[in-house]
Amino acid sequence: MVIYHLIQRLKDMDICGEIILVPNCNPIGTNIKAGEYTLGRFDPVNGTNWNRGYFFDKGAVEHFAKTVTREESIEGIKQRFRAHLSNAIDNKLAEPWGLGLAQQLNLKLQQMAVNADFVLDLHNGPVSTRHVYIPEYAKDSAKLFNIPHCIFIPNVFAGALDEATFCPWWTLQESIKTNLAREISFNVEAFTLEMGSQEVIDFNEGNIDATSILSYLNAKGVLHECDIKPKAMQRLGVYLKDYKTLFTNWGGMVEYMAKPGQTVKKGEPLAQILNIDDLDTDNGSRTLEAPCDLIPILHFPSASVLSGTQLYKVFTNYREL
Repeated sequence: MVIYHLIQRLKDMDICGEIILVPNCNPIGTNIKAGEYTLGRFDPVNGTNWNRGYFFDKGAVEHFAKTVTREESIEGIKQRFRAHLSNAIDNKLAEPWGLGLAQQLNLKLQQMAVNADFVLDLHNGPVSTRHVYIPEYAKDSAKLFNIPHCIFIPNVFAGALDEATFCPWWTLQESIKTNLAREISFNVEAFTLEMGSQEVIDFNEGNIDATSILSYLNAKGVLHECDIKPKAMQRLGVYLKDYKTLFTNWGGMVEYMAKPGQTVKKGEPLAQILNIDDLDTDNGSRTLEAPCDLIPILHFPSASVLSGTQLYKVFTNYREL
């Protein structure tokens, strides 16, 4: 939906460089249903996460950094390093033992992203409000999107596309600083943008998200003579360690009382859970209360939950940017 709006609007814009839009990165997951739900994130055959098969070799990056000289230009380093990354992905795709389908799709997408200065990975959550994952070194870019909730993530690779993009460049910068005492910024950024609930499509909301992306691209000089600027709005941020998962200690039928994006104080109700085995006792209904001040960002999509279900993911220790 967002890419549809971007295509329509970019037709009439003057682009400084090149923008590649990939509308169908996960063609299988988006078409597999279990009842009324789209499985989306996981391969139903083997449980593989479609979004965690990207590639990063920290040792190879540190080895490349040793080939950089003090006199070499930043553009020269970028050109050589991109060739290095592309070759490494090609070698990975040519593994003699083969690769699973998820990793094949991931690596082909990663290969497309190698030459990009800015990579935006568009996602949806179960029942969710808008939020964005931002590498800690690119904090300032949080204010360039019209997204109210920002999660700052360290330079640690956990298999996602944004990490597979920025971890090599950040690692290279730090290695060059250590080896040559030379401060370099390659200005390569990558983000995961969570656009809301996965089972809900809204044309108007899609256009709002397209405007948010255009405001970022314009601020980065990708668009020529464009007047789209970031909105003046409240933006709240947390470090990844303060983005918490709240599990249920009992199963049953649940009413989600706290909505994504809503501010909740310690002790206020998050959910009411009906215990279908004890309907005739005082344990027939239980209230799940907030363990601290928090903001729910997303919650489980179903009203039927098991004990130990990831019910909510929430901001704690958040601050205004």
